[in-house]
Amino acid sequence: MKLPGFLKSAWQTVDDRVGITAALRPVLNHPVPPGAGWWYVFGTATLAAFGIQVLSGITLAFSYIASSSQAYETLLFITNNAPFGRVLRGLHYWGASAMVLMVGIHLAQVYLFGAYKFPREMNWLSGVVLLVLTLGMGFTGQLLRWDQNATWSLVVGAEQAARVPVLGPGLAHFILGGDTVGGATLSRFFVIHVFLIPGLLFAMVGLHLALVLRHGVSEPPQPGVLVDPRTYRSRYQKLLAREGVPFFPDAAWRDIAFGVAMAMAILLLAIVFGPPKIGKPPDPSLLAADPRPDWYLLWYFAVLAVAPRNLQTYVILLVPVAIGALIVSPPFLSNRGERSARRRPWAVAMVVATVTMIGSLWILGVRSPWSPKFDAPPLPSSVVGVTAGPIWEGAELFHDKMCLSCHQISGIGGKRGPDLSHIGDLLTRSEMAIRIANGGTNMPGFAGSLEPRELDLLLDFLGSRRANPPARSAPNGG
Repeated sequence: MKLPGFLKSAWQTVDDRVGITAALRPVLNHPVPPGAGWWYVFGTATLAAFGIQVLSGITLAFSYIASSSQAYETLLFITNNAPFGRVLRGLHYWGASAMVLMVGIHLAQVYLFGAYKFPREMNWLSGVVLLVLTLGMGFTGQLLRWDQNATWSLVVGAEQAARVPVLGPGLAHFILGGDTVGGATLSRFFVIHVFLIPGLLFAMVGLHLALVLRHGVSEPPQPGVLVDPRTYRSRYQKLLAREGVPFFPDAAWRDIAFGVAMAMAILLLAIVFGPPKIGKPPDPSLLAADPRPDWYLLWYFAVLAVAPRNLQTYVILLVPVAIGALIVSPPFLSNRGERSARRRPWAVAMVVATVTMIGSLWILGVRSPWSPKFDAPPLPSSVVGVTAGPIWEGAELFHDKMCLSCHQISGIGGKRGPDLSHIGDLLTRSEMAIRIANGGTNMPGFAGSLEPRELDLLLDFLGSRRANPPARSAPNGG
């Protein structure tokens, strides 16, 4: 299709002054090795997801007000009243999910193909930085929802940062923008999420693409073809001269097709499922919160939750360092030799083990058996055994005091604390009174919040929780 004469003339004038063709020609015409198939699309897909994030984020920023008194209301307005607001928020959320997923798959593919070896060590390291920045975008974006879950998640993150030796208190103060979560916190995270991290992402994407153009796209690995820094460049250039094809259109069509399919999938998810639900407004005095990150960080949430209490500080400090060292290490440990995964079974095992571990922890994070079940229903009379009297009142109090959020009775309630279905067989009345008053592991003491009569009612109810309770002659339990 030919452009009309006046448009062609205008384009030639602009192109001559700006140099668009001269700038794009090396990118579009740079040769790629033969066999660069569908496994090579994930890098471009990550860039496409980032583009969706930039466009949807800019659009959202026109309506979003980064103020502690207005952020929550503006999000409700965008979601419920603004034209296409729900879909737009959905695009931003699912776009972030796609970006995390694509960069993770791309990292695994590069590792399995040995593409981090000479001369592409810096390609790998810049990709690791892009992964960190992508996760940082996800974490900072969650706070901008400014609901109960977001603010308490940040409190948890600040508490973890505070455990860093020497620098901890300063880090926590920097994260919160003060001593507590407030307007300064939201403003700080808005700047980080909208300006700082995207700026760093643009810079690192530019560096990463420049490195790809400098060193070329790695050829598909062949068993027995070793990487030797002394001969690799000349061998690679001969391969391109002999069998290389221009990136556009010979290889780019796969990137375009996959990118369009991914964008359509993101749009479909945004329309069908929409954005994550906005919780209750932030209320620091409301302790009935179950903060958790978005799905791509749930696995780490599970690591911290299952860590033994006496080792939590070491886990918080050492696990990120260990993961970072593990991801950064490949170019330093092995930048030459075999690239084919067929000859590197340990590399395949490493990827399989990582995916299995993250997947298992993610499932555990979704189930979250350690989290209080704040929506636990009251115990029915069929479980309590009576419908009136001290035992029934104690059962109601057990629910009203949110004890049922952490303890199960006959399968009803949370799993954070021990199952108390048969606690009457295990502890005496005085032992239960001491435990309730003083608390225990992960359990606060209730000595200052229970009246003597309330304590007696709870003890009456808990004492009735036995495997074989004695028969009662009256329905009132008296």
